[in-house]
Amino acid sequence: FNSITMMMSTSRALLISFLAYASIYSCSHGFSLEKPTSRRAALETLTITPFVTTFLPSPQDVAHAADDIDSSSSLPKTTPISAQWNAIDGLNSEDKKIVSFDKSAYQAMMRDQSRTPLFEQAIVNRLKAAEPDSQIVLDLGTGPFALFAVIAAKNGAKHVYAIEASKEAAATARETIEKLGYGDKITILEGFSTDITLPEKADFAVAEIVGSVASEEGAYATIYDAHKRLLKSPNEASSWIPSRIQTYAAPASYTLQNLFLPPAFDWTKLQGEPVRFNCRDEGLQLVSNPVLIEDISFADIITKGGSQQKQVTFTVDGERVEKNKAAFLEEFKRGNPREAEGLSVTTANSISGIALWPRLLLDDNVEVNSRHFPDGGHQKSHWQTVLPIMSEIPVPVKGGDEVSVTFDFTVPTEVTTPSSYKISGSVVRS
Repeated sequence: FNSITMMMSTSRALLISFLAYASIYSCSHGFSLEKPTSRRAALETLTITPFVTTFLPSPQDVAHAADDIDSSSSLPKTTPISAQWNAIDGLNSEDKKIVSFDKSAYQAMMRDQSRTPLFEQAIVNRLKAAEPDSQIVLDLGTGPFALFAVIAAKNGAKHVYAIEASKEAAATARETIEKLGYGDKITILEGFSTDITLPEKADFAVAEIVGSVASEEGAYATIYDAHKRLLKSPNEASSWIPSRIQTYAAPASYTLQNLFLPPAFDWTKLQGEPVRFNCRDEGLQLVSNPVLIEDISFADIITKGGSQQKQVTFTVDGERVEKNKAAFLEEFKRGNPREAEGLSVTTANSISGIALWPRLLLDDNVEVNSRHFPDGGHQKSHWQTVLPIMSEIPVPVKGGDEVSVTFDFTVPTEVTTPSSYKISGSVVRS
């Protein structure tokens, strides 16, 4: 599907031809590889050609797989699943330490109508709640457009300190604010915020440093430090926009893993690195209700910490499985594979891993959702849905089966140490 955005590396060159064929199964509403617009779209441009169709499963293979779904005696009672990766795996990064972005990714963030107007609303609300021309604002990760810094300056901030780690983005930000006439209101500071001391403490901070797994862009380490040094009242939720960041999760079915079974493609070559989807990509469907996995309150970050371990048991929802069959049928028909109907059945009755995506609570009244809340439905967003592939082949499931896993997220307090993620457990057939 052309909305899958996976960063290419030497060890992943084998995926080029695979993704080339995958691209013909285009999500009609999604984004393209040639013009990436999702948050994780700081990608190498790929020149693609059709993949050989001999990798399609035969009608006999599809029929056999469909029979397995109805024959519970032929399947193990319990199937182990697991995956682990770190925050920069497969993404653009500086010195393999922090996630970085290219211009198209920054533009996607700026243009995201499910994000930018809501941040603007929260910033304006916060400024209006204070005396005019009284608020010192800190913008963490301002980017090349200094977008939120400009919004704050335009709406009555006394002064804005805008910090940007990327040398190139900081230089562009300086040019941006001078062109817009805010050079006296906004100070661009280049470097990690953990290495910078402000001339004065801020009344509130804007920190849109939230990944597709909420903590993967170093938000915890950045806020942990800012909480100790850079804000006047860091224990108050009103001092932070967003005030809280979260990651939700649910088991998911995935078309391409069902379409390309071993030996056609060895999914273990991903080595735990997750597949990243446009949030409107119908090639991924959830099979159970989402559960809150990661919950970081900026005001409470010192006392509650960032690393989290949580055990969850998801129950496969038979109604979701039935609805997913129809969605998958349309996806498989779009690429004209043989046995589209059979493939839609086997895909809907399987899981490839646990999907994850972010949610941001900007203040008491404004929230940003990358997928529809609370059911996890598809919607447009520059953030992605992250799917670690947790088994060499899709694991068959049906309504009532349980997926019991432990989420072990290690989130360091050092901004240049990437967060690491591990999910392990089993699928238990009912």
